[in-house]
Amino acid sequence: MAWHDLIGSYSVQYVPQAVLDTMATSHILGIFFRLDTEPGLHIWAGVNDIPAGFDSIDPAGTVYLGGGRLLNIPTLEVLVNGQAGSVEFGLSGIDPDTALRVLDELPDVRGKDLKIGFTTLDQYYQPNSDIIGLWTGTASHPTESSPAVSGAESPTTTLSLAVVSGTNTRSRAALSLWSMPHQKALYPTDRFCDNTARQARGVAPAWPNYD
Repeated sequence: MAWHDLIGSYSVQYVPQAVLDTMATSHILGIFFRLDTEPGLHIWAGVNDIPAGFDSIDPAGTVYLGGGRLLNIPTLEVLVNGQAGSVEFGLSGIDPDTALRVLDELPDVRGKDLKIGFTTLDQYYQPNSDIIGLWTGTASHPTESSPAVSGAESPTTTLSLAVVSGTNTRSRAALSLWSMPHQKALYPTDRFCDNTARQARGVAPAWPNYD
């Protein structure tokens, strides 16, 4: 994912100026993963555990565990206007016995909010600001897989969490398209979308002539 392009599109008011100044030079970028379960799951794509948090969400003293290279973060997209997507976040290289214990003790994840955020880190790998929210999804279900091994290789397990974004739910969205039926369902007297079907077929509207 082109992190710099996406981050650069945010306004100065959203990203602290100190973080923007740091990103303009050689810097260390921290990517953070937060799952709103009970208890919550806090991981970042690095080594060691560090104190960090999303502003107004994580309480003081929250620690994000270092997931290192085990944490797999997929390409993320921001979807609008009824679009939906599904991605999987994973932890790979886990001992099978450990993976089994994790699944047995895993709290309910379905419907829980998942947030991905970022901030820059100083030379001591401490965050320069609160975690800046970048992407939000809704957890669906966990999965497990075991890559094939050969020879003296030790078997490992990959634990993944399927996450949906946009309007990808089992129920029909209240307003997923700019169409007359969907608009009327919410606002019966609103005529904003009355001609979308006709204009979508390429019919040019007849604009009034005020000669």
